[in-house]
This record gives sequence, C-alpha cells and structure tokens, in this order.
Amino acid sequence: MESLNLFLLIGTGLMFTGLLLGSLSARFGVPSLLIFLVVGMVAGEDGLGGIEFDDFSTAYVIGNIALAVILLDGGLRTRLSTFKLGLRPALSLATLGVAISAALVGAFTTWLIGVDWRVGLLLGGIIGSTDAAAVFSVIKGAGVTLNERVASTLEIESGLNDPMAIFITLMLVGLLVDPDAEWGIGMLVTLLQQFGLGALLGLLLGAVISEVLLRVRSNEGLHALLLCSGGAMVFAITNLVGGSGFLAVYLTGLVAGNRRGGTGDNVLKSMDSMAWLAQSGMFLILGLLVTPSRLTENLPWALAVAAFLMLLARPVSVWLSLLPFRFTWREEIFIAWTGLRGAVPIVLAVFPLLAGVEQTYLLFDITLVVVLISLLGQGASLRFVARKLKVSIPRTTEPKQTVALAAPSDRYLMQFEVEDGAKAVGKSLAELGEDERTPLILYRNKLVLSLSDDPKIEAGDLIAWLAPLSHKSGLSDLCHKLSSDEKRYYGDFSVLGKTPVAQLIAVYGVEAPPPLWQGLTVAEMFTKQVGKQAVVGDTVRVSGLRLRARSVENGTVVMAGLKLPG
Repeated sequence: MESLNLFLLIGTGLMFTGLLLGSLSARFGVPSLLIFLVVGMVAGEDGLGGIEFDDFSTAYVIGNIALAVILLDGGLRTRLSTFKLGLRPALSLATLGVAISAALVGAFTTWLIGVDWRVGLLLGGIIGSTDAAAVFSVIKGAGVTLNERVASTLEIESGLNDPMAIFITLMLVGLLVDPDAEWGIGMLVTLLQQFGLGALLGLLLGAVISEVLLRVRSNEGLHALLLCSGGAMVFAITNLVGGSGFLAVYLTGLVAGNRRGGTGDNVLKSMDSMAWLAQSGMFLILGLLVTPSRLTENLPWALAVAAFLMLLARPVSVWLSLLPFRFTWREEIFIAWTGLRGAVPIVLAVFPLLAGVEQTYLLFDITLVVVLISLLGQGASLRFVARKLKVSIPRTTEPKQTVALAAPSDRYLMQFEVEDGAKAVGKSLAELGEDERTPLILYRNKLVLSLSDDPKIEAGDLIAWLAPLSHKSGLSDLCHKLSSDEKRYYGDFSVLGKTPVAQLIAVYGVEAPPPLWQGLTVAEMFTKQVGKQAVVGDTVRVSGLRLRARSVENGTVVMAGLKLPG
C-alpha cells in the first residue's frame, strides 16, 4: 500500500508541477510541452528526482495512446471547409515533403557523422515529420491567429504525415535488421495500405461513431468519453488490419466534429482536458527516458543535425512540395519555420531500440535534442515570426457561448453581446437577419424582449443567433466594434464583396483602373488574384487602394477592409 501511495504521490506531483510551470511559461512564450519534457528530465536518473526509468516498451504504448487522443481532439476542431482548403498542400507536405526532408537529413548525417547510409536515412525518417501534439498545442498557446490557409495546412499536415514517417522508419529498421530482405514493391504496397486503410476506416468508423452519438441520450460528459473510447477503438482496429491508426483517428475526429448537429462546447471542453492529460503525461514519460549525461556526448552532432533540418531540409521540402499551390513567399517561409517536432519523432526513435538496431542510442539522443531545439527555438518564436511575416490576423471576438443543436442541422446557437459603437446598435433585428442567420432571442437587463415589437438594439444587449459556423466572423463584426489592432490591419473603411471595383475606384482611386478589373466585383477580384479559396487576411491592390479580406464565406470574400493611399 505504501508503494502505491508513493507512486501516486510522485506521478501526481510531477503532473501538478508541470501544469503549474506550464501555465506560467505561457507568459514568456515558452511552449508548455517543453516544460513537461524538462520536468520529466529533472525528475529522471540524472536529475534531482533520481527516478530510473528505461522501460521503452511502456513509453511506446503510452506515446501511441496519447497521440491517438491528441489527434482525435485535433480532428474534432477542424472544420470541413478548413480541411478542404488545406488538404491538397498538406497531403503534398505529408508525403513528398517528409520524403525530401528524410533524404536530405539522411545524406547530411551520413556525411557528418560517418554512419552507414541506412542509419542516416533512418534518422531522417524519424525526425522528418511534424508532430500533431506540438503543432496543435503551440499554435493554440502562442496567442496568435494565423490566416486560415496557413493554419489549416500546418494542422492537417501534422495529422496526415505519420504514415510516411512510419513507413520510412520501419523500412530502414527492416533493412538494418535483415540487410538481405527484399523491400521494393512490397514496401510500396505497405505505404499505400497505411494511407488507404487509414483513410477508409477513419471515415467509415467515424460516421458510425457519429450516428451512435446522435442516437444515444446521455449528458455531454459521457458523450466525450464515448467519443474518446470510440476513437481509441478505431485506432486499434486500423492498426490491427495494417492501416495507419494515427490517420484513422484524426479522420474519425474530423467526421464526428462535422456531423449533423455538431459537437457541443461542453464536449469539446471535456476533450480538451483529455488531450492535455494525454500530452502532458506523454511528455513527462518521455522526459524520464532522457539521460542528460549521455545526451551531452552526442550534443555537437545533434545541434548540427537540428540546424540543418530547420534551416535547410525543411525549407527546401516545403518549397518543392508547395510549388503547385498558390502560397506567398511569406506563407512558405512561415510553414517552413513551423515544422515543429515533438512526441512523434521520440516515439519513432523507440522503434529501432526495440528492434535491437546498432547505434540506436545515438539516434535517440539526436532526436531528443532536435525536439528540444524545435520546441524552444521554433515554438517560442512562433508569435514573433508570424507577425514579422504578416501571416497572422487580428483575433475576432468569439461568441459568449456556442451550442450545437440536438436536431440534425448545420446551424448553431451563438450568443453575442453588443458593444458600444458596434454596427448593430440602433438597428432592428429584422434589418440584420438574413436567409442563413436568424436572430432568436434578445436579452436586455436580464429580460427577454418580444421580437414582435421589433426593438432597436442597444449596447449591452445579448443576442442569440441561429446560424452556421461560417457566419461567426460576420456576426462578430456586427456586434463588436473594431479594435485598434483591427483598424490598423484592415483599414478604417469596409466595403462589401459585391461592390463593383469600377465604382470603388471612381470614388477612392488615384490611378486609372486597369482593364482587367472592369466589370468585376471586389469578391471576383480577390478570386481572380488569390485563387478560388480566399481567406481572411488575403490582400489585393488596385489603383493605389489596398483591400484586405475581413469576412469570407465558403472561399468568397463577403467584406473587405479598405486602406486609402498615403
């Protein structure tokens, strides 16, 4: 009994310390995941705690379970429109990008350290993919809102790239264990099987779980547990039949999060807690595995590999992978810099250890240093780099509450409080309603006003709207006045997407309009210049005017900010 209590005390004490330091570290821009990793290292055999933990099999199991929960939570929060926007570039990064990064790192490691080319390429496969836990957590904790094209590409890439990294790692482990093994067409079939079965089972079983959740009557806390256990089942089933469990569980979350009726705020909050528990526990365990005294022996090699990956291999792979897509050079540089490494490379580094491959501790130590440098250097600088490269946008005010309807629908109940100076002040609800958004309730001084009287809206009113999530930014724009940051970013004036460009130039322009824009609306001009899918923050210039997309629905600019010359 004493040993049980001691075990609980140590485990909960480490978790409590990590959570406490993690909450404080956010003020200084240090990723909380790095804090948990360091707490584990300090508690380990070379640290103050002196805890000897070298059970790589247990760490591997815990890492897989935790990653499944984190990917499920990430999928739940990815809107289908966002997924469609970022899928093609993310898939290119998750396949071609990982292969290029692995090849470049492998060649560099072989040349630098003088190891067998298979060992060098194995290291490239281990650290070649970005990590979902790191990407989701660091972007969320950085306090910066990225434009949707960049954010969706980064998040979806981290959810899709595990099959390629696992394929390269297992292929090289097999070659090192049995150099005479055949690995041609069979390994390619394995890769296709990982992607194919992962995608198929993730979508199919995700739809089944969604239907179960719709039909089961239980409180939202139990819904979160059902969802989490269902996701773990999908992960296990897919792995058992030879598919990618990581890809499957991410797609399960995507399907469940976008199902008819959606996922309520309370379910997402419960899942957020589970994801935090998973990633904090995982990084604590991985930190305990680290032996700093051995780590210092390989530190020069590790620092060189980390610098090569961050400054050359990742940027080259991003540039080549995104060539067919319309990303600006600023967006490409930011995507290259945000190739965060985290738990996935460490878990992959356990593969050769369990297989008994030579020089595996060298690979493990280099991987740990790469993860530490990535979280500390790239993760901590994310906000600064995003603002310097102008890929961040001002945060819009979120609804006070968002509630998914129990009935099958893509509508949500969203509550906004009207600020003094907002566009809605002085107008009636009838003037603000549209086909897809309907004002349902108007609260004033804790009383519900009758909508039949068509009352005028006042500052401080609380309005409950029934609308799709795509209308959230538009409703926020109605109910809240622009902040100083938003005015600087978008400009002092707003124009509707349906405004003719010629009319705009006639009023504000300082130069003659080019023939190209004759007869086009502002929305059509954005589509022509930035592509089919515009996102908030996209910028076009015409006749000395700067227009920046403020509100976008289904890839079409609904409203743009206008900045005059000078």
